[in-house]
Amino acid sequence: MMALPPSSPSSSPSLQRLSTFKNPPPSGPPQPPPSSTSSPLDSFANDPILAPFLSPSFSSSSFSSAALASGSPASTAERLHQAIRLLDSQLRNDVVSRHPELLSQLSSLSHAEISLSSLRSSVSSLQSSIRRIRSDLSEPVRSIRSKSVQLSNLHSATELLSHSVRTLRLSKKLRDLTADGSDPEKIDLTKAAQLHFEILTMCKEYDLFGIDVIDEEIKFVNEIGERLRSEAMRVLERGMEGLNQAEVGTGLQVFYNLGELKATVDQLVNKYKGIAVKSVGVAMDMKAISSGSGGGFGPGGIRSSGAPHIGGGGKVREALWQRMASCMDQLYSLVFAVWHLQRVLSKKRDPFTHVLLLDEVIKEGDSMLTDRVWDALVKAFTSQMKSAFTASSFVKEIFTMGYPKLVSMLENLLERISRDTDVKGVLPAINSERKEQMVSCIAIFQTAFLSLCFGRLSDLVNSIFPMSSRGSLPSKEQISQVLSHIQDEIEAVHPDGRLTLLVLREIGKALSNLAQRAECQISTGPETRQITGSATSTQIRNFTLCQHLQGIHTHISSMVADLPSIAADLLSPHLGAIYAAACEPVTPLFKAMRDQLESCILQIHDQNFGVDDAALDNNTSPYMEELQKSILHFRREFLSRLLPSAASANTAGTESICTRLARQMASRVLIFYIRHASLVRPLSEWGKLRMARDMAELELAVGQNLFPVEQLGAPYRALRAFRPLIFLETSEMGSSPLVQDLPPSIVLHHLYTRGPDELESPIQKNRLSPKQYSLWLDNQKEDQIWKGIKVTLDDYAVKIKSRGDKEFSPVYPLMLQIGSSLTEANL
Repeated sequence: MMALPPSSPSSSPSLQRLSTFKNPPPSGPPQPPPSSTSSPLDSFANDPILAPFLSPSFSSSSFSSAALASGSPASTAERLHQAIRLLDSQLRNDVVSRHPELLSQLSSLSHAEISLSSLRSSVSSLQSSIRRIRSDLSEPVRSIRSKSVQLSNLHSATELLSHSVRTLRLSKKLRDLTADGSDPEKIDLTKAAQLHFEILTMCKEYDLFGIDVIDEEIKFVNEIGERLRSEAMRVLERGMEGLNQAEVGTGLQVFYNLGELKATVDQLVNKYKGIAVKSVGVAMDMKAISSGSGGGFGPGGIRSSGAPHIGGGGKVREALWQRMASCMDQLYSLVFAVWHLQRVLSKKRDPFTHVLLLDEVIKEGDSMLTDRVWDALVKAFTSQMKSAFTASSFVKEIFTMGYPKLVSMLENLLERISRDTDVKGVLPAINSERKEQMVSCIAIFQTAFLSLCFGRLSDLVNSIFPMSSRGSLPSKEQISQVLSHIQDEIEAVHPDGRLTLLVLREIGKALSNLAQRAECQISTGPETRQITGSATSTQIRNFTLCQHLQGIHTHISSMVADLPSIAADLLSPHLGAIYAAACEPVTPLFKAMRDQLESCILQIHDQNFGVDDAALDNNTSPYMEELQKSILHFRREFLSRLLPSAASANTAGTESICTRLARQMASRVLIFYIRHASLVRPLSEWGKLRMARDMAELELAVGQNLFPVEQLGAPYRALRAFRPLIFLETSEMGSSPLVQDLPPSIVLHHLYTRGPDELESPIQKNRLSPKQYSLWLDNQKEDQIWKGIKVTLDDYAVKIKSRGDKEFSPVYPLMLQIGSSLTEANL
């Protein structure tokens, strides 16, 4: 196998370079075309052996490996030699064909070489000139640089001497100002502080430290600074304790001049915060209370658990309350002092810069001084209260049972702080949100107190109305005990409006519970509604229960009357539950009595009021006689037990439940009678006299046995108006003032009595019984009743017109007039 020639790997670049001769650059002059029509490289591209040499990624090692692996390396080598010869031939032809162009390029290179030679000489001359100039300028530059350094040093030394002299002068002024050190009151602290600050600032700014004379003065200045801080703090604290704005302002100005205002105020506020927190802790230190109230662990002392020994609870309780009172006074003083400091800061400005001192102390995002103290105080108070509630059962009991006193102390503190720091132009020490934070600290005892209050009331309610024994009623003494306890609960918290409302809410829950248990004791059934015989034991028991509940309602309502309206609104639903429970035992009885009286009145339609029989004038109407007997029976057996006496009614000042029901029943009887008296048809002159006598007897029976008729208002006026109305002539009724006291439906129904038979009333037209029509009237308003009457009037008019008559009954236009006025009134 024939080896490849060593030059073969380099043949590829040669071939690539030769490929550029295929397309000469367009910038050259046009050349004659080659003799052959195609380039050898075109044939190389189609030759599988030579084509790899045209590839940019040709690899000689890969080609050699492929040639050896083909099995005919000799033929491949021969083919390569032929290609080389062909390329050499092609190269000679190209050189010959491009000979003029090559000569032109050679001439251009010659000219470029001549130009470069001239440029070299010019550059050499320029460099020589620069070296000569540098040599000439170097000495003046060195001299100028040296002189500049000397001038700078002279200037620095001058400034240093100037500042040193000024510092020494300021130090001398400070010495002169503080020469009388034995009497600090004669020293102008603010001016001395200003000089102190200027001296130290100048030394730091101009780096005067290290100068012997300055260092000696700095020692003196530092000593004076300590004296100034001490004296200024003494003046500041004295001003805060004595609430002297001038002294506080002086102290603050000194620290401002010293440049230490913010740090000093922060330090002072932190000091007051620590005192406040410590004060709260000391007030509730049970070990200290024990040792101070009678002897450690002996009789009257406190064990480690916080529980007193037998006989010592009273002393410890009193000691705890005294400490709490002292703590509140101390907290007031601390908060007010900090607020006083804050007030001076918010008013005082530096006399030279006019900077507000408060702006120097409190930056954007910082809290006010009083808020910092208050937040620490609330946190400490909350922690101590929680610890007392969980760790000491004795303190828990004291603060739970005495919560009104505890909250009173706290609210007095808040009220004093709010009142005394409410100054125009200055923020108050605390706002409503801060007050709520402090009150919430003892919320745990408030919850326990309210639970205790509700528990006491519930125990009383459960004792007088036990669920286990249905049928037993409490005594008057037990009811009085409940009312007395409720009054005690209200009086215990009465000065505090907020706590009063909370206690009233618990009282309301107890009243609702009482109402529910009382309802379980109410007897029901037909026996409780019987009215024909004497009052049964079951009815009497219901009467007693009603009176007990009525007494509770009246007594508590009178208590609440002296409280704000919001208290009455809070108890209103619960008092309503008591009132409803009190009504329930007697309401069915009153309904039965009312139904009986209405039944007696309905018998008026069984009487004949249309005859003229003077012989019967002195006889009492049977229905009225029965009505009177029923009223007398009700009074004797029931109402005498239910209605209060005149003396007790006047004393109470409020209408009782049974009185209200009796008044409603009396009003109903009068209105019911007038209604059905107006429906009586026909009505003769004798019938009118008889009806008038019945009305007089009714007025007398109702007034003496049910309710004073003069106090009934509209029903009584209607009865008194209807009696003379029935004797008026029809022509006089339209202008009579009596009509104003009567419902329009009563007058319209009565006018049917005066009309002809052809004018049918609604009861006749609809074929209703008096009871049915009366029930319908109970559910209708006057305008609806008029619509029913208007239908009968229209029917009457149709009958008259169909008959050819032109005149109507005198009642017809009068009824239309009354009805039209009713319609206009509704519009």
